Amino acid sequence: MSLITVIIPNYNGSAYLKGCLDSLQNQTMQDFDICVVDDGSTEESQKSLVYSYPRARYIERGTNGGFAAAVNDGIKTTTAPFVILLNNDATVASDFVEKLYKAIEPRPSCFSVQAKLVNMYNQTLIDDAGDFYSTLGWAFARGKGRSVADFIFRSNVFAACAGAAIYRREAFDTVGLFDELHFCYLEDIDIGYRAKLHGFYNFYEPTAICYHAGSATSGSQYNEFKVKLSARNSVYLAYKNQALWQKVINAPSMWLGREIKRSFFAKKGLLKAFDEGIKEGKELIKSEEGMSHRVNYTPKMRSRSFEIEGEMIVGTFRRLFNF
Repeated sequence: MSLITVIIPNYNGSAYLKGCLDSLQNQTMQDFDICVVDDGSTEESQKSLVYSYPRARYIERGTNGGFAAAVNDGIKTTTAPFVILLNNDATVASDFVEKLYKAIEPRPSCFSVQAKLVNMYNQTLIDDAGDFYSTLGWAFARGKGRSVADFIFRSNVFAACAGAAIYRREAFDTVGLFDELHFCYLEDIDIGYRAKLHGFYNFYEPTAICYHAGSATSGSQYNEFKVKLSARNSVYLAYKNQALWQKVINAPSMWLGREIKRSFFAKKGLLKAFDEGIKEGKELIKSEEGMSHRVNYTPKMRSRSFEIEGEMIVGTFRRLFNF
């Protein structure tokens, strides 16, 4: 059994997958295997490509269930103590696996460790240096578009971006797997939130370097699919994870955050997609399936919710003042 399984979800990623797999071949730490989960791609099967690499295996789902379903299928097939999730449109430094492992292994209460995601096309700029969540209902990537030199220190983060992060396998037994109702977008914030409610924390490791193309599957930074699904999931994320007192306290700022987004997407011609997403999110939280995914708060979780609220307030200032 390998110590680590690297899980790569793939959907129509033929332009990127080979580069991703190539970058994993000469790692300084070799005690890992690779699992590529094809999520119903309409391109030709990538099976022959995957099996040309040592220690790599291939799962073909047949239907497109989204990022969460794909990585869950990969996680279910491994007994490795640690799991690395890696986007197919990413390449990694030669010590990427080693750096992530050494960051998480001595920290038993750490659920996940995120790598430093660097813009593949301008490697002086950050793509993601840790994900945060705010009382405005916004989740955001710290440092996006800023200099890589500004993010050289280790730190706790609200959640790890699942595009390049390592997870403690046994912690999934407590926290649960990724919520497949998200399909994609915000599922990593959701699982990071749940991990915090269960007493774990999430971490950023700046020496683990990943070069990320970004939006390779959805096609662009802003498009109808992404805007609609992200809006939908933002409603669902807040509903299922926040304690009742938080929902009451945060209602005004969540409304403000939504109105700011409406104005932003109106200027980009994407207001209809955004409003449809909000509507679908409200329908989802009223549905039997949506309600069944709500966090069942224990007394310890209620106590931790105050700390999380504090992090969300700090997250609001981080987002507004870009620090």
